[in-house]
Amino acid sequence: MSAATILIADDDKAIRTVLTQALGRQGHVVRTTGNAATLWQWVSAGEGDLVITDVVMPDENGLDLIPRIKKLRPSLRILVMSAQNTLLTAVKATERGAFEYLPKPFDLRELVSVVNRALSEPAGGEGATAGGEDDEDEEQLPLIGRSQAMQEIYRVLARLMPTDLTVMIYGESGTGKELAARALHDYGKRRRGTFVAVNMAAIPRELIESELFGHEKGAFTGATTRSSGRFEQAAGGTLFLDEIGDMPLEAQTRLLRVLQEGEYTTVGGRTPIRADVRIIAATHRDLRQMVRQGLFREDLFYRLSVVPIRLPPLRERSEDIPELIRHFFGQAQNEGLAAKTLDSEAMEALRAYQWPGNVRELENLVRRLTVLYSQETIGVEVIAGELSEGESTEREVSAPAESLGSAVEHHLRSYFAAHDGNLPAPGLYDRVLREMERPLIELSLSATRGNQIRAAKLLGLNRNTLRKKIRDLDIQVVRGLK
Repeated sequence: MSAATILIADDDKAIRTVLTQALGRQGHVVRTTGNAATLWQWVSAGEGDLVITDVVMPDENGLDLIPRIKKLRPSLRILVMSAQNTLLTAVKATERGAFEYLPKPFDLRELVSVVNRALSEPAGGEGATAGGEDDEDEEQLPLIGRSQAMQEIYRVLARLMPTDLTVMIYGESGTGKELAARALHDYGKRRRGTFVAVNMAAIPRELIESELFGHEKGAFTGATTRSSGRFEQAAGGTLFLDEIGDMPLEAQTRLLRVLQEGEYTTVGGRTPIRADVRIIAATHRDLRQMVRQGLFREDLFYRLSVVPIRLPPLRERSEDIPELIRHFFGQAQNEGLAAKTLDSEAMEALRAYQWPGNVRELENLVRRLTVLYSQETIGVEVIAGELSEGESTEREVSAPAESLGSAVEHHLRSYFAAHDGNLPAPGLYDRVLREMERPLIELSLSATRGNQIRAAKLLGLNRNTLRKKIRDLDIQVVRGLK
């Protein structure tokens, strides 16, 4: 890659200095300005091989400048930086033709890497796309949070919105998997179509195929009329298959055929129907483990996981909790409920809580606080009482406290019993160790807030050994923590 001329527009002098030094060390010629007007003059004069622009500048919004630049010089790559790091910012930057969006504060090494990629990849492929309305109210955004973990999600979602790629969303219950799917639809190329959500776990096994593909009159007992399926209802739009891990094997086979051939037939029908939908699936289960156990088709797994996305649990993005709480309090106030706030100690207590139910649990708590307590500012005593009550309820419905060895034995007994007298698949020893190893490492990293040195010490492992296990087990670590 040869040296290039890079044009930078940012009203923060410190950022201009840092970028000038970093990119200069790469051999590039760097020109900087604090306003959009000067940047436009340079671009209009044919200068620069790459543009890096902030969003908020004194004279113009950087996002508004992108379409003008792309119209004048379509092949000029543009990187967008912004402290307004919401989903909408990422979406707008991508819609208007930005090569990449980087939230502030950014990782300097990552920015240099993106610059090198932008200068080396062939031109074309990005450009303005049909997107959502520019005046979209950020209060209506489906996903809330400005943490680094969420920034990665926003960037991936923004990249996927102008495509029809199949997406698999992983995440614990309550992390917002359906909200992410709705965002892909509402801001994507199929936003004028219908978003149809189906929960596989909520449909009786014998009715899943009829539910998905529809049925003809007389196809089975009780089929007195023709009924359209979810694929037909979502034609031109998006079909969201929630809890895909609960889909029975026979229905998996039919779904695989649809993904392979792009068409389906109704139950009892003979005429093929084109499947004009975008498929987004979601699960809280470990599908790779289910594939190994023979509970999920491997070929379907790869067909659905064209682009996998993991939504982080709330405990991995605790810095988003204050914003989420303000959002939920605001929603309650818009519904006519009294305005509420939390004092600093109460907020800190909520940030320190582990949130087994994730964002859904937090939303329910905020609703409860709004309705049950009369004080305008809620203190830590109330929060402590609410959280301890929730924990005591969990203890009541769970098994009595037991040692680690007893807990393992208890689960292994349940595992053998579940096979109803048959032996599990061969290789049980290595399989059990591997399945224990992953959650052990994940929980240790969570307990140390992603600090790999502390996690290695906690586990009694060499740090290099821990890093290798993280890589081999494909464990996601919160970025920015060592």
